[in-house]
Amino acid sequence: MTSPALRRGGLLLALLAFATLGPARADDPPRPEATAPAGQKGGGRGGNVQNAQQNPPVTAEQHRLPPDSTTRQTLELPGRTLAFAATAGSIRLFDDKGEPQAEIAYTSYQLDGTDRAMRPVTFFFNGGPGASSAWLQLGNAGPWRLPINADEVTPSTSPEVKPNAETWLDFTDLVFIDPVGTGYSRFVATGEDVRRRFYSVDGDVSALALVIRRWLEKHDRLLSPKYVAGESYGGIRGPKVVRQLQMQQGVGVKGLIMVSPLFDFREFTGTSLLQYVATLPSYAATVREAKGPVKRADLADVEAYARGEFLADLVKGEADREAATRLADKVAALTGIDQAVSRRLAGRFDVGEFRRELDRKNGKVTGRYDASVRGFDPYPDSSSFRFGDPSGDALQAPLTSAAVDLLTRKLNWRPDGSYEVLNGAVERAWDFGHGINPAQSVSELRQILATDSKMTVLVGHGLFDLATPYFGSQIVLDQLPAFASAPRVKLVVYPGGHMFYSRDASRQAFRAEVEAIIKQ
Repeated sequence: MTSPALRRGGLLLALLAFATLGPARADDPPRPEATAPAGQKGGGRGGNVQNAQQNPPVTAEQHRLPPDSTTRQTLELPGRTLAFAATAGSIRLFDDKGEPQAEIAYTSYQLDGTDRAMRPVTFFFNGGPGASSAWLQLGNAGPWRLPINADEVTPSTSPEVKPNAETWLDFTDLVFIDPVGTGYSRFVATGEDVRRRFYSVDGDVSALALVIRRWLEKHDRLLSPKYVAGESYGGIRGPKVVRQLQMQQGVGVKGLIMVSPLFDFREFTGTSLLQYVATLPSYAATVREAKGPVKRADLADVEAYARGEFLADLVKGEADREAATRLADKVAALTGIDQAVSRRLAGRFDVGEFRRELDRKNGKVTGRYDASVRGFDPYPDSSSFRFGDPSGDALQAPLTSAAVDLLTRKLNWRPDGSYEVLNGAVERAWDFGHGINPAQSVSELRQILATDSKMTVLVGHGLFDLATPYFGSQIVLDQLPAFASAPRVKLVVYPGGHMFYSRDASRQAFRAEVEAIIKQ
């Protein structure tokens, strides 16, 4: 899940130390001679927890998450019944001195009666940075689902979850991970250095890869086929986490599943001309959706124009008045936005401008997560943008309540503190990288595909997503070498927004694609 303003490392020594924890198992605390108090968890290979020190700091232990809770669950679904073990718990991470740094919460579901060595397991994380995994768990793949269709949900919508007929549990076990600062995951160490480490591109990736390895050890699943699934900023995380697992943690991954990802901050933000190429098909899809159902095939003309004449005229710039006018008028025709406005902006609508101008005459703005959703502009006469996201803001209250209710009532795990479904403070503190090398995962995507010739990548997008437009991913994937072409790498696009899985037909279709990859 992308936070409200998807934008652009910590200390070098800290990052290097953190990235090399895996092979030496320095993440595990020193083991004192005395055994740990009964019931504490989070230590070594599926065993009992040991304290990091004989006399651990009070500041660390007072923030301790409760012991893991495993419950037996039965889910009645159309045509089948699923019996499984649900575990809500955490994995504690340590620095190279054995001092506790953070507790990372996870929720896992393992189907009964399976051969664990052959049974696939998929690890999920969302994006932001600052988003918990509740979006993918309760909107898409988990055993229970909260209806989160953006044009129907309001903050007062009931947060009661229902059995999810499209759960992926039929064909893979599921592990949903909340990075530190999201969900109930939290720091146990104090000081800015640990926050700088975890709230950075490289430190975050190292932590997630380490958590995955630790979960596999803890639950005796190292022999299982493994998959990684990430959404939104998860597009940065995903390839990097897989690379870390391959090279630092000694864990191979069979497939990478990307949901509405962003792969490269360099090309689709700032002054880059490609940002206008990436968003134009989604603008046109939004306008056409208002007149009737739209599929990607219906946008072939817009995609061809975006790659061709549109890009050529963009490059010519306003220095070529004929090209600038031609471009502006064509964009006005594709979007329905007033021609005079389009000419004033030279046909270059950033996302905020498009969202406001599309239906400004009615005092409405479009959604960023889902541009097919309209909402009232609270300040329609303001000269500045002072509106939220009608396709996302309404989701946070019911989704938060649903996640807390699931963990505490169904799964019997009751941490203290607040559950953070979307924590803006994490993004504000995030180190995206500086200078001429902003965050991108295309390099790692190439590397993991080159390193493992059997790895597959599935990328899913929604047509009306303005946060991470589908055509941006198409441009990235088109640049990959021949060895990374179809069928190893596949892009699928559905009606819907950033959370395209909120639409029943899109969720069902995407599930079928995922199942085909995991069962192949």
